[in-house]
Amino acid sequence: NIGLWKKEKNVNSTKDTTVMPQPHCAKAKRSLPVVPAEDEDGNTEYKRQLHNPSPSRLRSLATQMVYRLDEGKGRCIYFIGVEDDGCHSMLDYATISESARILECIARSLNAVVLERKMIQNEIIMGEDGAPLISSDKDGVIVETEPPLFGNGRLFNDQVDSNEIDKEDEKEEKSAIDIAKTIRKEAGFYTRCELTVQRVETHLLDPSPVSLSVLAKKSSSITDGTEETKDATSLPTDSSGMGNANGSVEGSSPHGLELSSESTATGRTIGETKTDSGNDEEKPVSISETLSSRNIRVAVVGNVDAGKSTLIGTLTTSGLDDGRGRSRTSIMKHRHEIESGRTSTATSHLMGFRSNGEPIGGRDQIRANKHKTEDEVARESFRIVTLMDLAGHEKYLKTTIHGVSSGMSDYSLILVNSRHPPTHMTQHHLNLCCSFGIPVIVVFTKIDGCPEHAMKTSKQEVFKLLRAPDIGKKPFVIRKEQDIATCAGKLHTLAPVFDTSCVTGEGLDLLRKMLFSLPKRRRHENKRNRPFEFLVEDIFNVPGVGSVVSGFVNAGELSVGANSHVFVGPTDDGTFLKTVAKSAHIARINTGHITSGQSACLALSLSKDLRKKLRRGMVVLRNSPTSTREFDAEICVLKGEGTTIRRSYQAYVHILNVRQSAFAKNIEIINNNVLGLTPSHGPPLGDDDDGIVLRPGSRAKVRFEFAKRP
Repeated sequence: NIGLWKKEKNVNSTKDTTVMPQPHCAKAKRSLPVVPAEDEDGNTEYKRQLHNPSPSRLRSLATQMVYRLDEGKGRCIYFIGVEDDGCHSMLDYATISESARILECIARSLNAVVLERKMIQNEIIMGEDGAPLISSDKDGVIVETEPPLFGNGRLFNDQVDSNEIDKEDEKEEKSAIDIAKTIRKEAGFYTRCELTVQRVETHLLDPSPVSLSVLAKKSSSITDGTEETKDATSLPTDSSGMGNANGSVEGSSPHGLELSSESTATGRTIGETKTDSGNDEEKPVSISETLSSRNIRVAVVGNVDAGKSTLIGTLTTSGLDDGRGRSRTSIMKHRHEIESGRTSTATSHLMGFRSNGEPIGGRDQIRANKHKTEDEVARESFRIVTLMDLAGHEKYLKTTIHGVSSGMSDYSLILVNSRHPPTHMTQHHLNLCCSFGIPVIVVFTKIDGCPEHAMKTSKQEVFKLLRAPDIGKKPFVIRKEQDIATCAGKLHTLAPVFDTSCVTGEGLDLLRKMLFSLPKRRRHENKRNRPFEFLVEDIFNVPGVGSVVSGFVNAGELSVGANSHVFVGPTDDGTFLKTVAKSAHIARINTGHITSGQSACLALSLSKDLRKKLRRGMVVLRNSPTSTREFDAEICVLKGEGTTIRRSYQAYVHILNVRQSAFAKNIEIINNNVLGLTPSHGPPLGDDDDGIVLRPGSRAKVRFEFAKRP
């Protein structure tokens, strides 16, 4: 492995007084110390050179850089062209420059920047006998600071200080006067480099860090990285996909190690859009936009044996199931879920698509047994479908209701086991999605080996449920791609029906194309001008970070940092906690700005005592809010067994991410009957109370009061 070579000594080296030894000559002695020997600990790393490193080598280098950054508390120094014992490697400028480029690309993939890139020459001179010597003339040593390949963060600010411009002018004048003391790039001049790398905690550079898989491709001839471009269309599309010095960076190769014309056309830049000459549609390329305006959220519900987790695992990993739970095991969260095969929690999984509709494989191109992480999928995707895996068992119905209520779903997949008729849970799930106004897509699973009569019976029963007055959907069987275009804009009246098998893969391609063609239904990006509102769905305590809350940005925008003051609450007494949002993550990518429509995590600055007051169902707001214990709601009583609602009736209410007990204080009848029934609003026979009673089919306006806390 190049870069970890040990010090070489060639005792048979010869001396030539007439010819200067070439930089790559094996006979050149590397026994001239220029810096102290490398320490295994600390934030300083020595490298001789990096030449076409393999993917596994790149991952090792990235891990090594993370260690050095941690040792230096976010900053490390790389000496390139230096042996482990501190001796000069005696390599020319081109070799050192290419090694520095690869290290800067690795730093860029780790959300780090190169603060300083110094090239040093004339430390080694040739003696009278032709042997290399350390120069005693310190003034003759050339130290030149070059601009980093991606900039050092200052280039991304909208305004540049006039003093900085003056300094640049002075540098240009000085370099014009003293041409002799410049770095020589031709062969024969021994060079070494010092890189200072700084980790950027707030994601100021670019919403899409460069993937290491792009670096694995053999690099072609590249520029010095100093030229500037004014728009995204003039980016140099070199094989490494690294962009130029003004900070524009192209995204990861969608085909792993190969860059195609499609990936170049959808390259990622900073805050810009790129228009393809053959397509008039402007494509926003920011990963923040991908996770908000081009993120379709789909709730997956169905009976306990319908195969929800198996279908999600097959879609996200791009691998077929073995019929014994391989796909579902890859996405399940808890041990008892893997052992029983039953999902008990609501989890979300990302499925990515390229701009041409091709799904992104869920497995790593280099390590076939490794699944791609959320950040890798998000960086490569033009459009994302978030599949929310919900519980199907009846005892977890409350968890499923909460998942549908707080999930902000655009659409829902109703999964039905084709080998058995739909159960009462299937009817509950259909009523639940329709009561929230979520369009439904019916998916019949396990059609491999299913008897014909069983399939026919299951479809007849499901179609009967869909045509019922309380559902009001017309089933539409999808058999070819043209059927997808037919029902694309009619999902408020049609219910597309798919036949799939996760073992044979039948029908999965049609389902993927349907998911890609679904239009965005909830336009959260239109709520960016509203006050910031973050719905807390889960709470974590991360060592070294503190309290972290995960949830959904329902409205507004927030820039995190030391001056980002927010309010979290309400607590049990109705008050709000004032704190600071230190940092944020979206799809496990560190970011400094979150906007409405994104699922994100916020790190809050809270003491140990205040952490105990956090709970699910809270909100994070920018402005100082007030809490309430009462609210008015228009309710419609669905079908049920003996369900009657009257004053003081206590119910478990789900309002977005809020779920707790509340009782009815006042009931007011609305003259509107959804189910076409004739409700009886009188009190039960023999009851002296003259209160109003609601039965299935009734519609009323009810004032609720929370039973425990605001």
